[in-house]
Amino acid sequence: MIILGISALYHDSAAAIVVDGKISAAAQEERFSRVKHDKRFPINAVAFCLKTAGVTIGDIDLVCYYDNPLLTLQRFVANAASLPEGEDDLVEWTYDDIFSKRIWIKNLFLKSCGKPKESCKFMVCEHHISHAASAFYPSPFDEAMILTNDGVGEWDTTTIGYGKNNDIKKVKTISYPHSLGLLYSAFTYYCGFKVNEGDYKFMGLAPYGVPKYYDLIKENVIDVKEDGSYRLNLEYFDYQNGRTMITDSLEKLLGSPRREPESRITRHEMDVAASVQKITEEIIVKQAKYAKSLYPEVKNIVLAGGCGLNCVANGVLLREKIFDRIWIQPAAGDAGGALGAALYAYYSYLGNERVPEEYDSQQGSYLGLGYSNDEVKTWLEDNNIPYHEVSKEDRADAIAEHIANRKVIGLFQGRAEFGPRALG
Repeated sequence: MIILGISALYHDSAAAIVVDGKISAAAQEERFSRVKHDKRFPINAVAFCLKTAGVTIGDIDLVCYYDNPLLTLQRFVANAASLPEGEDDLVEWTYDDIFSKRIWIKNLFLKSCGKPKESCKFMVCEHHISHAASAFYPSPFDEAMILTNDGVGEWDTTTIGYGKNNDIKKVKTISYPHSLGLLYSAFTYYCGFKVNEGDYKFMGLAPYGVPKYYDLIKENVIDVKEDGSYRLNLEYFDYQNGRTMITDSLEKLLGSPRREPESRITRHEMDVAASVQKITEEIIVKQAKYAKSLYPEVKNIVLAGGCGLNCVANGVLLREKIFDRIWIQPAAGDAGGALGAALYAYYSYLGNERVPEEYDSQQGSYLGLGYSNDEVKTWLEDNNIPYHEVSKEDRADAIAEHIANRKVIGLFQGRAEFGPRALG
């Protein structure tokens, strides 16, 4: 059984291939196109996955897309219907993005990749189910709570789920436009960083500040309940109208205009980041405690969704010791949805037996492209680049000697990592 998972047409397009339940390959399109956060159909990533698995497009049994375009279209239509007369930017963008692309994802696949076998099935998976599947199925747990926080997927923004054996289900959800991921992105934007790209910079800025705006934001911008649910005051946001992330009201509340991108970072941005980071951590801990209260006997939790990349919040959650063990999907954002869609199709839709591996089944997330020594040598010789070869037995000593002599070491070995935190 060969299943291809696809995420595409929003950001961080990716492909993943699962053969008889084993993850064979997974990669983001940006690793091949060199376009950061490339959202186009991942034709290069698909070709890589097929080659790595040793199959052709004609061998594929099932293709699963990570998002339900009809539910996403429903959200956009509802948004467009609420816009004031004459403000049709969102309508035009929706038509181009949803009608002409996502709705026809099967046709786009056939046009880009060719025709699979006659019996091949095409299906879609709900966005947060894709995230949940990417977190639970590769984990070493036979039972776990599943926490997903992101910007938005169809209507869902926060989901508490439950996984056992080969089945997962959503238990509690929070719906758009109220979103922890979009709150974080809005303040990322306010501090002058790019949405979906600079969130890790915003997180990295937080420890340099103090949370002096914590009370102000909680009193005016977000109402947080004890169970980790929340509601945003939409007076301060404009993403729901398809224009920009924030309104002038947020700038007035914080007493300073939005920082211009690439301008000097001030104490103000540091303190804003510290405040929002503290609120984010508080919400995630409350959600985990609530998840534990729903299923007190469950000892494990898994995380996915863009907020799952907030490693500082994850550290806080770990130290709270609400659950005995935590497993986090390395490609927690939309790219991981491709893997989740494929795994969901194999385990939940097809009902195949799942036997968790002791560590995990994601192979340390080394699922991308790799090169042999012979391929590297051929490239170096073709480009007239001098090199010398060290045997495996002498490699560790050679590296140690270079470090002792204060020489820079660039170590390239194994396959590329699947996920944005590719730090070796």
